[in-house]
Amino acid sequence: MQVAVVGAGVIGVCTAYFLAEAGHEVVVIERRNNVAEEASFGDSGILAPSSIAPWAAPGVPKAFFSHLFKAESPLFFNRALDPALWSWVRRWVKESDLARYQVNRERMQRIAFYSSDIMQQLRDRHQLDYEQAAGYLQLFRSERDLQLAKPGFDFLAAQGIRHDLPDADALHAIEPALNTNTPLAGSLHLPADESGNCPLFTRQIRQLAQAMGVEFHFGCDVKSIRQIARGVDIRIDDYSFSADKIVLASGADSAKLLARMGLNLPVYPVKSYSATATIRNFESAPIASVVDEAYKVAITRMGNRIRLAGTAEFGARSSELRQSALNTLLKVGYDWFPDACNYNTASFWSGSSLMMPDGPPLLGATSVRNVYVNLGHGSTGWAMAAGSGKVLADIVSGRATDIDLDGLTATRFS
Repeated sequence: MQVAVVGAGVIGVCTAYFLAEAGHEVVVIERRNNVAEEASFGDSGILAPSSIAPWAAPGVPKAFFSHLFKAESPLFFNRALDPALWSWVRRWVKESDLARYQVNRERMQRIAFYSSDIMQQLRDRHQLDYEQAAGYLQLFRSERDLQLAKPGFDFLAAQGIRHDLPDADALHAIEPALNTNTPLAGSLHLPADESGNCPLFTRQIRQLAQAMGVEFHFGCDVKSIRQIARGVDIRIDDYSFSADKIVLASGADSAKLLARMGLNLPVYPVKSYSATATIRNFESAPIASVVDEAYKVAITRMGNRIRLAGTAEFGARSSELRQSALNTLLKVGYDWFPDACNYNTASFWSGSSLMMPDGPPLLGATSVRNVYVNLGHGSTGWAMAAGSGKVLADIVSGRATDIDLDGLTATRFS
């Protein structure tokens, strides 16, 4: 069967790999000139299934909105009159009560832990090295931040997920270079989680997919998808071709394609930012990955560089860099590891991904025959990519999936 995958980020490339492994003839269509050039390019590098959680959590919307008029904020809004934005926000706020948070987090962690297992299999089978490092640390600046995190702590305990709440001495042993002058109310350590280089991983999976016959077509912008008698007709720029089935894994661009097919799913593009700086003092740099929970910014060691990534901008119309968002990244870097880099000389990036109001991604078939989706992973796409790709390949192939898909498909919005 010929299957087209739209999007060559980490989600799309993993999907193509597993479709090829299942025996399909696969073509990947990407508007950029290489894999991992959009959301995957600026990925935080976090591979932490234990910590995956929806942004819709008790107390979080109120906390986020309280930052809106501050110089540094984890959240920004454009297009204040956009009805689609406020419809999405209303859904997001409704998903923030404790019961919904617990349901949504379980769904996200189900696919994330499965993805972690698949990642391990890929790494062992192909001897992959993507600058991975073990351990993941969350930092809470205030008692308020700790209280907001309590539902998460309770969830980890209830699920039996290994975690520690290190005191000052234990924290120093985990991250010796952490700046002790920055106020800190507490921390959470997840030793089984890891971090790495997402674009490097994506390029490696592309090579493996090509060795199985996957074709990659770059610089191709999909304009429309139309049902035909035996599959779908895909229009790209000034020409079209047909395939038996198609998987949309194009992140933020998928929203327009979905709308053109009459699929009104509650997805919304969210713009995030990153800064990548070369380490100048290795003894002052983090060992693995750290997340500042107040500002939702990750600090990740990638070889001889540090990646700062985070913030969320809703309603952005362009890739223009917002200085206030960059200021948030720089503040977090200088607060926790001030001597590691000259962060002001970092390479800055911004890009968009699709986010669901409840948190879990959308996987599987749509109401349009032969059209499938693998999207809505938000900022945690890499942590779910391998598992999501395997699930999609199983669904398209008509095989039973390894995990229960309850709450991970579009039927939850029916």
